[in-house]
Amino acid sequence: MKKGFIFDLDGVITDTAKYHYLAWKYLAETIDIEIDIVFNEQLKGISRMDSLERILAHGNKSDAFTLSEKEALAHQKNTHYVELLQQLSPADLLPGVHEFLTEAKQKQIPCGIASASKNAPFILEKLEVADDFQIIVNPDTLKKGKPDPEIFLKAAEMLHITPEEAVAFEDAQAGLDAIKAAGMYAVGVLSGEALHGADILVHRLDELSIETLLAT
Repeated sequence: MKKGFIFDLDGVITDTAKYHYLAWKYLAETIDIEIDIVFNEQLKGISRMDSLERILAHGNKSDAFTLSEKEALAHQKNTHYVELLQQLSPADLLPGVHEFLTEAKQKQIPCGIASASKNAPFILEKLEVADDFQIIVNPDTLKKGKPDPEIFLKAAEMLHITPEEAVAFEDAQAGLDAIKAAGMYAVGVLSGEALHGADILVHRLDELSIETLLAT
């Protein structure tokens, strides 16, 4: 029997990928690097600094900046991103999410967020679903990012369940790899890229039966 749900944020609860893309594209242009929406797929599910490193490598500028300069660039991107997030509202919840979370709350199933986004608390407040989650893993407390399983293992620990008792939801391959490495049941949410290794694939959360998930 499963006892808890662990969710990635971007592409599962809401879609902030467009805001990430706009902010990264603007930043890249300031340092004379061009990225497009296809390249942006590589940035899904990974940390801010890892995303920056991929952009710098793409522009052949991996060694062009010191660590402090890279941190300043990442901060600049995040400032712009947060400004864009001011537009978020409950209308930006992905289809089926509100209903799924409502039912999980009624059934007293603990839910947590395992996202590389440091803005997760702010985003959940804007979406008005912060009260639906018992825990949010702080990515600053982790040593490794996805596809390492650390973030999902930490979420299970915070929810007081074992990895085998968790159902985890992801829309990115790195995240799915992390879920399976953690020994959890993996729900892949299709949002563009092909996903491999999930126990079940859906396009939206209301395609799922909570009762069936709990019985897996």
